[in-house]
Amino acid sequence: MSAAATATADAPEAPKKKGKTLLFVIIGVVVLAIAGAAAALFILKKNTAEDEYDDEPVAQTKHADPKSAPTFLPLENMVVNLADAGGNRYIQIGLTLQLQDSATGDAVKAYMPSIRSRILVLLSKRTGEEVLSAEGKDKLGKDIIAAVSDVMGYAVPKDEDEGKRRRGPANPVQAVLFSSFIVQ
Repeated sequence: MSAAATATADAPEAPKKKGKTLLFVIIGVVVLAIAGAAAALFILKKNTAEDEYDDEPVAQTKHADPKSAPTFLPLENMVVNLADAGGNRYIQIGLTLQLQDSATGDAVKAYMPSIRSRILVLLSKRTGEEVLSAEGKDKLGKDIIAAVSDVMGYAVPKDEDEGKRRRGPANPVQAVLFSSFIVQ
């Protein structure tokens, strides 16, 4: 009987070892799966972040004073009919003005109704083809800078004068940033 007792005692221990081994294998597979998912997520986030910087808004920029940080003034989205034949196309546009400082931002806010009106008129004179091209967006940004400067009483440089320095107050609008741009 002692041989039978040892045989029955050995039999239950064998499945426990298989169970522990199987448990360790399953835990190892789960840990590897989690590590793989984390690595894939890291790589996808890195690629997405790089793609976001490729689609930066078109902007008209001037050299900023490194001593003071610019102020950004978002404007409400605007919807305007374009000057296409038939009048069936329109643009929905979101703009942010990059200004010299917060004092300039307060001054621009005081003129906001006039500025919005001038921008709406500028947009309504454009066709869909003009605003969809890169050159058209660049020209639109320059025209908006000129319109804001004109409303506020600042001198606007002509295209041929851009490289030359001129005397007088600096232009309050450093850039026009497009936050949304939809043409239908």
